[in-house]
Amino acid sequence: MPASQHRSTRTSTLVALLLAAFLAFPVGAQEPPPYSVVSIYRVAPGKHVDFLKWMAAREAVDKEAGVAPTQWYAHQTGDSWDFVGVSPNIDDATADRVDEMARKRGLKVGPTASIEFRSIIASHTDTIAVGPVSADFLLKGATGK
Repeated sequence: MPASQHRSTRTSTLVALLLAAFLAFPVGAQEPPPYSVVSIYRVAPGKHVDFLKWMAAREAVDKEAGVAPTQWYAHQTGDSWDFVGVSPNIDDATADRVDEMARKRGLKVGPTASIEFRSIIASHTDTIAVGPVSADFLLKGATGK
C-alpha cells in the first residue's frame, strides 16, 4: 500500500475511533465536549503569501465577532500538506454574523468566496472533530468508565 494511502487509512481509523469514543458517553454524564474543525491545506504553487493574507483577513473578522482564534500549524518536514488549522465549529447564527462583518470589510462570502479561495489552494479537507479533549476523556468514552 502506498504511504499516502496508509496515512489516509490511519487518519480515517483515528477519526472513526474518536467518533465511537464520543458516542459511547452516557447522555447527561457531563458537559458535552467541544467540537473543532480540523482543516488540512495544500496551497497552490506560488500562492502561499496569498493564502496567508486571505486567512489573516478572515481571522481578523472572526476576532471582531468573538470567535476563538484558529490554531495554525505550518509544515516543516514529512507529509505533503502546507498548513493545518484547528478552529472552533461555530453555529449558524455566528457564521451569519461573521459573513455580515466580512461583507462590511469588502471580503467575499458564500460561493464567490469559495471560488476565490480555490484559486489559491491545490486541495483542502475539513473534518469535524471532538476536541480539544484529553486522552483520559476519550478513554472514559471508549470504555464507559
